[in-house]
Amino acid sequence: MTSEVNILPKSTIIDDKYTVHFHLAKSEFSESYRVKNSTGKTFFLKLFNFAKLQRTQFDPSGKVKEIELLKNCRHPNLVTYAGSGDWIYNNERFSYLALDFISGETLSNLLKREKELDLFKVKSIALGVLNGLKYLHNQNPPILHNHLNHQNVMMDLGGKMEIPKIVDFSYARLFTTSIKVFSKKELNPFYLAPECFNDVFSPKSDLYAVGTLMYHLLYCLPPWFADISDYKKDELVTTILEQRKKPLKFQKLNTVDFSEVDLIISVIKKSIDQNPENRFNSADEMIRALNGEIQIEVKPASIKVNKDYKIEKGESHGFGAIAGMDVLKEILYNDVIRALDEQELYKSYGLTIPNGLLLYGPPGCGKSFFAEKLAEEADYNYIEVKPSSLASIYVHGAQEKIGELFNQARKEAPTIINFEEFDAFVPKREGNTSPHQSGEVNEFLAQLNNCGKDGVFVIASTNQPNLIDPAVLRAGRIDKVIFIPPPDHRARKAMFKKLLKDRPIDFGIDYDELSDKTENYVSVDLKFLTDEAARSALKQKSKITQKILIEVIKSTRPSVSLTEIQKYTEIKSSLEGDSSKGFRPKIGFKIRNS
Repeated sequence: MTSEVNILPKSTIIDDKYTVHFHLAKSEFSESYRVKNSTGKTFFLKLFNFAKLQRTQFDPSGKVKEIELLKNCRHPNLVTYAGSGDWIYNNERFSYLALDFISGETLSNLLKREKELDLFKVKSIALGVLNGLKYLHNQNPPILHNHLNHQNVMMDLGGKMEIPKIVDFSYARLFTTSIKVFSKKELNPFYLAPECFNDVFSPKSDLYAVGTLMYHLLYCLPPWFADISDYKKDELVTTILEQRKKPLKFQKLNTVDFSEVDLIISVIKKSIDQNPENRFNSADEMIRALNGEIQIEVKPASIKVNKDYKIEKGESHGFGAIAGMDVLKEILYNDVIRALDEQELYKSYGLTIPNGLLLYGPPGCGKSFFAEKLAEEADYNYIEVKPSSLASIYVHGAQEKIGELFNQARKEAPTIINFEEFDAFVPKREGNTSPHQSGEVNEFLAQLNNCGKDGVFVIASTNQPNLIDPAVLRAGRIDKVIFIPPPDHRARKAMFKKLLKDRPIDFGIDYDELSDKTENYVSVDLKFLTDEAARSALKQKSKITQKILIEVIKSTRPSVSLTEIQKYTEIKSSLEGDSSKGFRPKIGFKIRNS
């Protein structure tokens, strides 16, 4: 084994126990083989060359750490120890580690074969890996794997169910053991948490690798991937860390279960936060989050403040925080989020994102809330603008502010601008409209023209669409106009479930009855009802009961009258009857079957 190749010939017998079947792989200090014992059973055998091992790979008694760690580990999601020993070959000393052979494939090979894994398979794999890490981290002292990636997890296909198993413990260490002087050149840099580049490894850095693995399985590349083949070794770390300062993109997944998508993405975001303090505290916590048993708190990203408005990224709940509106979600996924994430594909069809969307309907139906959640879902910069933000005491001052706003949005693109009370920004230019007000509308028209090509998407919301200047609603400016009505029965039922989910509720809440008794109540009404029921239960020192909820409903009228709802029905008919306004989909609240 002193030659450069260092591969044992086939049929070599190791320690009178294992016969080499064929060579599998080679690292800087070990080789691996498929071997068979005297009964013909197949094993995976790892052979360690003492001459190549570093001092830190031995424990205080002079034994190989990897072998000693695995001797005492037994878990269905970990590779299984089968035997070990020392062996002299060609006057060189070796240690070997025999492991039960896994009949399956690595996740790396699985990705190459299937190209794209579905959401639920990724979740299942992540839960298996996390259960393995939970076992390791709960040892005394905790065991860190330190080398988790798509090549070191195998799918065991030998039983009735596929079982993910963590393999290759080359870099595994006790949490109390230093890894500073240990060679880390074989570690995958895209799976390393930022602190690992400074030789700090912990259970949280293992969890960072799990989040990276989930992203890799969903999108076929690790997060913040860049071609590093042309970089020098001393430039690698700087390049990777600089790459991670950029916003991480989450493309649309092939599923209609938006709540599950939002859950998975929230777990990934929290687990790969660049600040260890913001990540999950343990594998158990991450498992519970993936199972929907605990609410995921994602720390807000940094806030960029401009003089009159701010760009920010809020807490990442996205579309999953919205009950219903599935048709609208699907439209925006395909027309906005995918168009920005898959620009080359859309460009080949001559398409960009639309310029803007107008949401109109009665007050309290969640128009502004939807705009905010779209920004979270897309993970784009978000600007919220109220009429007072662009007001100015100077002639033409507001026009300058409008130009500054759109210029800032283009610099920060992709950006979503949310204009609340849009009718106040672009009123009809007729009658007694002042010249400077007309100038402001003209400035809006100029900025809206094809702003989608610059990565700027406008969401405008209003309670009075009939007061908006018609020129704004033409194609090439605000391309889509969508009516947001009060929630229907199924949406109200879903909202009650969401609003009561994390409160102390009594058994047997009848959500159908709650929905039946709240016809024409808008979203803010339902939030008020559940808050009032909670206050009443708190005073009574009881859980929130069906009786309390019904009593609150009986004493609270809907905030939108039937007359007002009829008015919006007429406005909707008027807008949809005007063919010059392009595509006008009929959108209401629509809930998936649970």
